[in-house]
Amino acid sequence: MDTELLKHLQTYLTEHRNNRFQKVISERTRHFTVVTEDVYQLHNTSAVMRTCDVFGIQDLNVVEEKVSKRIDKEIAMGAQKWVDLKRYHSIKECIKDLKNNEYQILATTPHDNSTMLHDFDVSKKSAFFFGKESDGLSDTVMNAADGFLKIPMYGFTESLNISVSAAIILQSVVSKMKQSDVNWQLSKEEKFELEMQWLKKTIKASEEIIERYNSENSKSQEPNSK
Repeated sequence: MDTELLKHLQTYLTEHRNNRFQKVISERTRHFTVVTEDVYQLHNTSAVMRTCDVFGIQDLNVVEEKVSKRIDKEIAMGAQKWVDLKRYHSIKECIKDLKNNEYQILATTPHDNSTMLHDFDVSKKSAFFFGKESDGLSDTVMNAADGFLKIPMYGFTESLNISVSAAIILQSVVSKMKQSDVNWQLSKEEKFELEMQWLKKTIKASEEIIERYNSENSKSQEPNSK
């Protein structure tokens, strides 16, 4: 970790902006992550990304096996700068990656055997899967799921818009997580990497600034020629 470079880049931001970065990074987590599977409506995926940012979820996984869409920046409201977007063209590949990173697969569905949201155990790393607006999650996800999660509903309507569902679930599980003894914060290395990433995205001509810094730093370390 090049802490000197980090400090150098920090000088290009105001004290208020640097403090804001520190505060937001301290609330970021990878204990939970979110997956959208072939969500057709562009604004829904963008709204989910915004929701991830609001609740401190650092990674959003977008599976585009059948549908490929870009993120609508107007709806994401700048969240695309702060949330890491991971794209997959295969749901099986996404599930495999998440399991390799020790996430349990949670299918959000009104399945009869689903756990009610207020009873959900936040202690395990969890990936929350949200499906297509019309069909829900694929059989691949349902068969690979370690558990099923549903939002209690008391009216005639038995479904919610995906972005609304994501907001309700994340608000609940993140609140419970932060009140628990779970070690949910990013590691020191992850915080460093994230701040560097955000600084590069925020500072105008950051690559040129870094190149100049490295060049000057190399010259200062050269032995004096006789």
